[in-house]
Amino acid sequence: MGIEKYNQDENSEYIYEPQILQKLDFSKSPAKFNPQISAAQPGEDWMVVRPLQRDDYNKGFLQLLSQLTSTGNISRKQFDERFTQMKNAGGYYVTVIEDKRISQIIGAATLTIEQKFIHNCSVRGRLEDVVVNDTYRGKQLGKLIVVTVSLLAQELGCYKMSLDCKDKLIKFYESLGYKLEPGNSNAMNMRFEEPS
Repeated sequence: MGIEKYNQDENSEYIYEPQILQKLDFSKSPAKFNPQISAAQPGEDWMVVRPLQRDDYNKGFLQLLSQLTSTGNISRKQFDERFTQMKNAGGYYVTVIEDKRISQIIGAATLTIEQKFIHNCSVRGRLEDVVVNDTYRGKQLGKLIVVTVSLLAQELGCYKMSLDCKDKLIKFYESLGYKLEPGNSNAMNMRFEEPS
């Protein structure tokens, strides 16, 4: 089952074309899965790995993100506007895992693509907003969603993939092929007040 057939109405509109997920070769990842799973075969018939859909507003996507950080009180109109902006801009690959038994989003990660002049006008990937629902942890879903998005970056021609993470997650990301680069492993931020 895994990757569902892709028929579209307005509410099932995808943020990116889902067929690209079928091309991902999990043998290219240094991550080890036991048992073996992939985006196409996530390990349970009731799970599907797919791009974010407009209707995921009604499937708990924002509630899932709130397990990671503050999301605010986002209306359906705001969600639809942001979905349209991200889709039209291109370069946003929000990927989710859905529990189809209850029509709920249980995992998510975002790949953003930066257009560069360096490396012969190449593109760089950034891994953002990785989260798995608390009640589904221990099923390799964090590993599955990160590897899926990392392989997607490779498929899209990224020359590298970067992420920021808490110190306690370094070993997890190292097990998936990410490396701290000596002399270049600092994450610095400038935070601005949130608009009221």
